[in-house]
Amino acid sequence: MVRANRQDPRGSNVIPFTPRRRSGKPSILRLSPEYDGMELLYANDQHPDTLFSLKILAWARLEDGTTQALVPWLRDLVTASALSDPLNGRWEGYRLPDSDYLFRDAPEHKVQELDAALRFFGKPGDHSCQEIPDTIGTHAVFSQDEFETLSLMEVVSWRVQGDGTPQAMVADEAAVTQTPVLPGDASLVAAEQQEGFRYFFQHGIANRLKEHDPEALAAIAMLAARY
Repeated sequence: MVRANRQDPRGSNVIPFTPRRRSGKPSILRLSPEYDGMELLYANDQHPDTLFSLKILAWARLEDGTTQALVPWLRDLVTASALSDPLNGRWEGYRLPDSDYLFRDAPEHKVQELDAALRFFGKPGDHSCQEIPDTIGTHAVFSQDEFETLSLMEVVSWRVQGDGTPQAMVADEAAVTQTPVLPGDASLVAAEQQEGFRYFFQHGIANRLKEHDPEALAAIAMLAARY
């Protein structure tokens, strides 16, 4: 949890934080991994004066022409503007790591990178795909007995199919022939297509679940009751 100043310390202007929601789920044309630790900020109705932070997985150029951050959220990889949670959570902006510098638009260097990549590779076709490593410690949570028992698997990579659909890739342990398992490995399978798949969590919550932390388990119970 982070409490962030809503004023840019590098200037005197207050940054506007009126949510700008978009409907639908536009497909992904290209990804640019986030390697500098930038974070997405969101708020919810239960804590209206607090901003919570999530590590950004990547920046995406979408078919509607926008560039947005992507984060694993509940059962999907979602854009910033599509983020929501059981307490009416909503995207509030981005910030640089270890600072109170807040901003709303995708960083210019990421926009330029995605522009250049699309010029070089072109738009994805029916059979083409892109795969990037997971650098934020995402885990997929599985349960086949209504959350009586949980199984957690590390997400190795994220694969975007030619139709713009993202998939979280986890290792099929029975098919692993060499380690470490890297993006593109033949043993990788889509987590969302495996029996018992439930949610995605970043490494902080995943580690607390592994340690049987009561608050984390209670959060899982709440999600199980709602979804």
